[in-house]
Amino acid sequence: MKTIDEIVNSKKLFFIAGPCAIESKEVCFEVAARLVELSAKFDIPIIFKSSYAKANRLSGQSFSGHGMSFGLSVLSDVKEKYDLPILTDIHETTEIPEVAQLADILQIPAFLCRQTELVRQAAATGKWVNIKKGQFISPDDMDKIAAKADSKKVMLTERGSSFGYHNLVVDFRSFIIMKKFGYPVIYDVTHSLQLPGGGGHNSSGQPEFVIPMARAAAAVGIDGIFVETHPEPSKALCDAASMIRLDLMESLIEQVVDVHNSHEKD
Repeated sequence: MKTIDEIVNSKKLFFIAGPCAIESKEVCFEVAARLVELSAKFDIPIIFKSSYAKANRLSGQSFSGHGMSFGLSVLSDVKEKYDLPILTDIHETTEIPEVAQLADILQIPAFLCRQTELVRQAAATGKWVNIKKGQFISPDDMDKIAAKADSKKVMLTERGSSFGYHNLVVDFRSFIIMKKFGYPVIYDVTHSLQLPGGGGHNSSGQPEFVIPMARAAAAVGIDGIFVETHPEPSKALCDAASMIRLDLMESLIEQVVDVHNSHEKD
């Protein structure tokens, strides 16, 4: 397994992919097995992501995970069996020591990106920290948040900005602005296509735009693509309306890599 340092320093496009939440070991294994195949086929690094807890839920009736112990156990099994680097969310500083023993990247969720001690203590572990840009944060303010980490092992992820109620938009200038700060910049294509809230207990989404939006971001020159995927999104317990079907991942990767490579030649 390549380290995150090796993946970032290679300057090759990388993917962060997996189901939104750890709903079962079987789903995580199915997704991980396919990601390994695609990584080998396209010779690209893929980091497995899934959340042991989804703390930022609109409704108390929404699925938020089976607990930290179960989730970390599944992630540990994925890492051992499929030799994939692991990314997962942290929500409180008390979670950090245990999660840092397993995860290769600690992720700061968008709604928590301004939590100073969460960022500082995550970075203090020496692990890579992926900070998602809040829907309420401008891209040119992300350098201040990244600076809290006092570390070079920081990634910045665009996941859309609030556009009125129940909608998100992506300002593609944000990729260029955040790249100037010197950190790897990632595009979270599935979350940026959510339609938050809307009267129900779960957010809606527009997964039909995942591939064209990812292609567009690759043309701008991002370092990585973050995408949530599931064998049967309609049956998923979390983000069912925005995840891309696992059988579409090959087409997504092929098209994005093609655009990225064309951009690099230019």
